[in-house]
Amino acid sequence: MVEEWMDKYKDKQIQIDDALREYIQPGERIFIGSGCSEPTDLVRRLIQLGAEFPDIEILHFINLSKLEYYKRAGSKTDQFRHNAFFIGSSLRESVKLGRADYTPMMLSDIPRFFQRGQMHVETALIQVTPPDKYGYCSYGINVDIAKPITEAANHVIAEINPKMPHTLGDSFIHIDNIDGFVPTNHDIIEFKYDKPNYVIKKIAKNVASLIEDESTIQAGVGIVPNAVVARLKDKKDLGIHTEMFSDGMVDLIEEGVVNCDKKTINKGKVICSFVIGSRKAYDFVDDNPMFEFHPTSYTNDPFIIAQNKKQVSINPALSVDITGQVNADSIGHEFYRGIGGQVDFMRGASRSEGGMPITVMPSTALLEDGTVISRIVPYLNPGSGVVITRGDVHYVVTEYGVAYLFGKSIRERVLQLINIAHPDFREGLLEYAKKLNYVYSDQRLPKSIKGRISVYPEKYETYIKLKDDFKLKVRPVKPTDERMLQQLYYSMDDRDRFLRFFSRVHSFSHKRMQPLVNIDYDTKMILVGEAMDEGEQKLVASAAYFKTKKPSVAEISCVVHKDWRRKGITTLLINYLVEIAREHNIKQLMGTVLMENKPMIHVVNQLDFPVTFKNLSHGEVEFSLDLSQ
Repeated sequence: MVEEWMDKYKDKQIQIDDALREYIQPGERIFIGSGCSEPTDLVRRLIQLGAEFPDIEILHFINLSKLEYYKRAGSKTDQFRHNAFFIGSSLRESVKLGRADYTPMMLSDIPRFFQRGQMHVETALIQVTPPDKYGYCSYGINVDIAKPITEAANHVIAEINPKMPHTLGDSFIHIDNIDGFVPTNHDIIEFKYDKPNYVIKKIAKNVASLIEDESTIQAGVGIVPNAVVARLKDKKDLGIHTEMFSDGMVDLIEEGVVNCDKKTINKGKVICSFVIGSRKAYDFVDDNPMFEFHPTSYTNDPFIIAQNKKQVSINPALSVDITGQVNADSIGHEFYRGIGGQVDFMRGASRSEGGMPITVMPSTALLEDGTVISRIVPYLNPGSGVVITRGDVHYVVTEYGVAYLFGKSIRERVLQLINIAHPDFREGLLEYAKKLNYVYSDQRLPKSIKGRISVYPEKYETYIKLKDDFKLKVRPVKPTDERMLQQLYYSMDDRDRFLRFFSRVHSFSHKRMQPLVNIDYDTKMILVGEAMDEGEQKLVASAAYFKTKKPSVAEISCVVHKDWRRKGITTLLINYLVEIAREHNIKQLMGTVLMENKPMIHVVNQLDFPVTFKNLSHGEVEFSLDLSQ
């Protein structure tokens, strides 16, 4: 078969040197197929013959080969001029030193930019599969911007490699549109992420907790998005609409987690644009009818993305300031990566019904000199690019939790982000926010009795099943809950307030509420029940214990919104509170209620612990629960 197609198209076969010299002239602009599809035989020889092609401009999307276009010392800086739409590791130093350029563009816009002739390309160097019986070669694992730019180029030189996977979809070029081909048989570039550490695994767990069954997933380039994919194995009926496909997604398909059956558009199909991965992924997409490869003008079109219900976009950031500006392409003035498809998918997911645009990053970064810095910062370093604006940002996730920023005030954003920053940097971030009047001047953070930041105990987050089979999320209170807890208290009528506070309290001010949301989780615990009510996130219940002067004794209290009563919430919350109290060596829970508060007395009587009651004056009753039995 190899001899058959080569014999049929032998008039197009050309020697590498002849191909380069015939179709590339000094001063021209050329495009090189990117990612793991880089035509390395052509490129290697281009570098060797570089002196014959002065001042050519090379366009690249993302370069992953180890070929050195520029030697680190003694190179002629005018031999090539690279122009990268996304900065790969091998070009990062060259961009930093001014030997290469970076063009920031949305990945969805690049194909049209060339198709409209706004940037002209003389020659495209690509790598494709052998032609089929109809003469069509597949672009293989990189359709992205390669196909549209190649179609806009004056000339096309192709490496034809039988090791290139034959992918389906809008992914073909007819051999008649190739000016000359070079037969080759080298391995395709492979890329593997390092194994995720504890921090990365925590971030992945936090993101996975947000993702619902029947969601459609996009995961960007980076170790964190890749780790998130690996945490989705307990989900059901997921779909994939992404720019990049990787090894982790293969596992999800093989295990039946991803079937694309519930997708809104392109049902039953994985939609992607390029693959960055190992031979395992390449073999999986080879002639696989489940896959449709498309240029990024389709995969990354926010209007297409938004048609998927529950579209989830997971993309990494380098830093986020306390107002929610996301920097994802530069470290100060130094360009580090690129915009890529991040904005496309963030905006598409935000317009998707039930969609989730998620930004992920570790809370800290380690500098070359060993200094640890916070990635959540008071302000972005001068020169840092705002890739996701304050108006576009939704979820930001670190190993310390999830911050939801969309529609939140600056004060709320600051508190949300400080809450997921590394504890060592929270005080500094808060002090800066106070100086700018972003938060209350007396705003404080949860602290332990030793004066250290009291870290949110994520392990106590859970769901409880109510009598009507509704699952209520129960978790410890956070500093960011102040407004919602206020609203819960204000929802109480005069009688409720009298039963709870023994007086008709009329004001729940910041001064009164702050101590209830900034707590030392070792000495007290306030659990809240969180639910979506009429499309808005609300707290519908609260149960708390506070240690008394006696080390093993704590006092409890409970509040449930009037619309959520008679569902068993109070009993369930107190039982869970007891479980936590026992972990903290509390042997007795006590409380005081009015005798007319019959529902609360009934709840206490039904608990599975010995209970004693003591009548006090003014119609008050003190109860005590013995947790040691």
